Amino acid sequence: MSAGTNRQRALNKSLTLLLPAVPYSDSEPIRAAANAPHMKALPPGIAVWLAAVAHIRHQHTDYDSLRDEGYDRDSARFFVLDAINRKLTEWRATRLLDPDEEDAS
Repeated sequence: MSAGTNRQRALNKSLTLLLPAVPYSDSEPIRAAANAPHMKALPPGIAVWLAAVAHIRHQHTDYDSLRDEGYDRDSARFFVLDAINRKLTEWRATRLLDPDEEDAS
């Protein structure tokens, strides 16, 4: 069994554990992002978490519009924090984004 197959299996398990109710249309891009080359050095659970938060931020909040309007990254992230946590809750996430936590995604 290849390392890539083991990694994919670990990512799938982490995604299922973190977001039990994520729709397939969202799980596929999250899975792909978590498997991106720049994420391979991270443990699967962390890669899935960062990929999920980034996906939600860009696909399910006004983050990109806020950035287009001139808000800096940290301000835009502050304004979409509640929307990210609502989506995480909808997907029955086992954790939420903590406003005091450093977010590397």
